Amino acid sequence: MSALRRIGTLCTAIALLLGSVSIAGQPIDLTQLTVTEAAKLIKEGRVTSEQLTRALLAKIALNPDLNAFITVNAIEAINAARDADEARRRDPAHFGALHGVPLVVKDNIHVAGIRNTAGTPGLHAFVPDANAPVVQALLDAGAIVLGKTNMHELAFGITSNNAAFGPVRNPYDKTRFPGGSSGGNGSAIAARLAPGGIGTDTGGSVRIPAALTGIVALRPTIHRYSQLGVTPISHTRDTVGPMARTVSDLVLLDSVITGDWSKMETVAPRRIRLGVVPEMFQNIDVETLHLVNQALDKLRHAGVQIVQLQVSGFLDLDNQSGFPIALFEATQDIGNYLETYNTGVTLPQLAAQIASPDVKFVFDTFVVPGAPMAIPQPVYDNAVNVVRPQLQALYASTFESADLDAIVFPTTPLPASPIIGSDSTVILNGVPVPTFQTYIRYTDPGSVAGIPGISLPIALTGSGLPVGIEIDGRAGSDRDLLAVALALEKILGRLPAPAGF
Repeated sequence: MSALRRIGTLCTAIALLLGSVSIAGQPIDLTQLTVTEAAKLIKEGRVTSEQLTRALLAKIALNPDLNAFITVNAIEAINAARDADEARRRDPAHFGALHGVPLVVKDNIHVAGIRNTAGTPGLHAFVPDANAPVVQALLDAGAIVLGKTNMHELAFGITSNNAAFGPVRNPYDKTRFPGGSSGGNGSAIAARLAPGGIGTDTGGSVRIPAALTGIVALRPTIHRYSQLGVTPISHTRDTVGPMARTVSDLVLLDSVITGDWSKMETVAPRRIRLGVVPEMFQNIDVETLHLVNQALDKLRHAGVQIVQLQVSGFLDLDNQSGFPIALFEATQDIGNYLETYNTGVTLPQLAAQIASPDVKFVFDTFVVPGAPMAIPQPVYDNAVNVVRPQLQALYASTFESADLDAIVFPTTPLPASPIIGSDSTVILNGVPVPTFQTYIRYTDPGSVAGIPGISLPIALTGSGLPVGIEIDGRAGSDRDLLAVALALEKILGRLPAPAGF
């Protein structure tokens, strides 16, 4: 055995040793713990925060090729874990719901003292001096920031192929992308480098990576979570969203962020009504459609009512409003953000340093002041004041007339595509199609309408790639939608970890 191989084997053995503890005589790999499990074991004193944090950091160090992180907060995380363990020893009866639990934060959400690059060179040295309110809520509950995750540059894309900080890789197949723009979160959580975390979602950016990496994610009703301290795209579309491996974790993270600890009633499958919109099942990868239909059959056989709807117009109304709203608001919102938080760069200076060609094109064409194809005010006004209310009304009437708990559809029309060659187009059923527009086709309408959505994993393709379904609910129905998701998860189950993780 070569010296290099011996060193690698030794490092793996050390990491496995660090990552395992014995509980009630049974060895447990700490990196496999969910957020809820970790919080419980730390509270009970059966696992220390330092043990868990060190195990996760060791696993991160073993998997640099995933490129899931822009900044690993190693020293600070270990110190925080030690403080958490000491606090528990002093007063084991009083601490927060996430005491000592390490989480990841997408690198466009402010964490005081850690650079917030938003995945772009122009912000590589920007260090916020205050936490975003959503981060502060997690910290107040005792959470630890394990690191800031990699992402599609400035959140303007779904591949997380970042030309400035390198591409994020999907742990189920490292030649493929994990989705985006919260791709670092998806990769890290799926690969068991972290139990959960928070990302951002403008048109699908927590739900798409959740679907492509086999985890769960919640896009909450717009403005349910604070938007302060987050690098923006669109103030009427942006939201922070939790990502994890179980719906119970989403419930816990949502409670911590919102302060809503109301009891969640168990929902019997026979009481759940899910609507199927035909236009959200068209032009889908053949295998993906087969797996989605299998999942719906499984739900139906468990008692869930699957209602075939005769309604359309969601995609058309989204096409009329989604991009005009986001691109118009980006010019003002990003410029205001750069000034408000004293980043030291202007919007033109930021755009001039963008490294990813797809993002560079969008900024130079639509976003920078004076861009040749900037969205005119009348087009924006029509999109935000006329078309979007029509879309919201269509959702409301659909839920009401069919007495639905949610509509259900494939989160994405196809599984993860190869990293190389997929920036502009991907192959769907043998035909080249636009990457961005294709992957957000079904997640974007609900985003524009501002309603909550949850992506759930359902199966692996024959080549081992995750596939997900999404349920979208009425505006403000987040807790009810989470309750429905809990019931569906029990029927559909969870996906196995990627091989080797």
